[in-house]
Amino acid sequence: MKIKAIIHTAEEGGYWAEVPALPGCITEGDTLEEVTNNLQDAIEGWLTVANKLQTTQPTDQIVEIAI
Repeated sequence: MKIKAIIHTAEEGGYWAEVPALPGCITEGDTLEEVTNNLQDAIEGWLTVANKLQTTQPTDQIVEIAI
């Protein structure tokens, strides 16, 4: 899966990043490498929580789609 993130330069130094497609999915880091690694963790965590909160009805069908 590929997802776009925006990395910003923080006023106090370092970087912060957000994932527009995942509301509230943000992270920070002192270096580009650190913020990129933190983005991976933040996205995985966001998706894990979203999957746990998802409720289904007996008539619903669950499918997985690779993008």
